[in-house]
Amino acid sequence: MTEALVDTSLVRAEGISAGYGRDPVIEDVSLDVLPGQFVALVGPNGSGKSTLLNVLLGALQPRAGSVRLFGEVPDRFHARWRLGYVPQRPSLESEVPATVREIVASGRLAQGRWWRSPTRADRDAVEHAIESVGLADMASTPLNELSGGQRQRTFIARAFATEPDLVILDEPIAGVDAASQQRFRDALVHLIAEHGAGVLLVSHELTPVADDLDRVIVLRRGVVFDGPPAELAASGVSLGVHRQDLPSWLEELR
Repeated sequence: MTEALVDTSLVRAEGISAGYGRDPVIEDVSLDVLPGQFVALVGPNGSGKSTLLNVLLGALQPRAGSVRLFGEVPDRFHARWRLGYVPQRPSLESEVPATVREIVASGRLAQGRWWRSPTRADRDAVEHAIESVGLADMASTPLNELSGGQRQRTFIARAFATEPDLVILDEPIAGVDAASQQRFRDALVHLIAEHGAGVLLVSHELTPVADDLDRVIVLRRGVVFDGPPAELAASGVSLGVHRQDLPSWLEELR
């Protein structure tokens, strides 16, 4: 008897169709992210990227197809510490006086050991995450005293602090300066190289990570491209700055 192949995907979607009204926003979408892979998801505004993320994270049930997050149906997945998620606009009440360090440390609670005192490993992971996004000199600063970009970097650090197996980031560096973008890139590369994590990055700005990507997935209701960035570069496609939308080559991909 032939043994069944073991699915090693961190997240896998097969034939997904989903939407919010009568008409689907995405149709027949399939993708996966393996351990150690750095995958970018791009597409024009309105292409269905946010809808797809909601399905992958279990916030929206697909009309057709299947999704597995670490081999489980997303809304039944409980080992949340294995997933580091940074939404496009993370929010926290401005009145909360929590510091950068306290916000980042809260990410360690996702491992389900909130009742015990932090260990040396916890403290080291928190400090490393803060350093990785360039906020070491602001670790004791209250969140409500930070700029929008600094707050975003704080939430990125909180995701990193869990030492996750999979990181999903939705436009994480919008409004972040070039130096911070480089630190962000270095942190992701470290997470992949040293911890074997997989990364799914949704972004209009791929310049900081263009040379590090394993795959680029282009979404326009369905997947119109899924392959190495070199294939796009060979056809004259730039993965650089596109502040409002991705360029016209996306309109030509079918």
